[in-house]
Amino acid sequence: MALHITGDTAADTLLSDNPLALLVGMLLDQQVAMETAFAGPLKIEQRTGATDAAAIAAYDPDEFLAAFKQSPSVHRFPGSMAARVQTLCQRLVEDWDGDAANLWTQGDPDGAEVLRRLKTLPGFGEQKAKIFLALLGKQYGFTGDGWREASAPYGEDGSFRSVADIVSPESLTKVREHKRAMKAAAKA
Repeated sequence: MALHITGDTAADTLLSDNPLALLVGMLLDQQVAMETAFAGPLKIEQRTGATDAAAIAAYDPDEFLAAFKQSPSVHRFPGSMAARVQTLCQRLVEDWDGDAANLWTQGDPDGAEVLRRLKTLPGFGEQKAKIFLALLGKQYGFTGDGWREASAPYGEDGSFRSVADIVSPESLTKVREHKRAMKAAAKA
């Protein structure tokens, strides 16, 4: 399995190989371009050397914030997002043995259970949790019963609604078109 979300080979490889990176990318995916959000975990790793939840959770908050602020910044809101990433990692250490993949593997959960688990994480509301569940099912090998239903409408086969559907530059264009159309409809 190889993800193609950012257009940057190194960032996409990290997302493909490191479940925490994928989860952090999803957390960062708000009020910035998807590629920027999902490239964030590579910037964090390069600037801090931290590659796992325990290391990020234990990182000095001021130094972690400084890493977020380095140009180009990890996120347009470095203060709040640096704190949110550390809080997410602290939760993973406390509740999931520091392993993000345990959210969707521990106890052989079905789609509804993974959705419930995701919604307990800081920064993961209903929509973000559904999108991430769809990403797990469509591209990350999660096969828990009912994942498509639990992630609806994002789990729908053949749709171009979210990051879960980006597998190429062409699919990225289709997702962007869908998002523009949804924003236009919301304004109307």
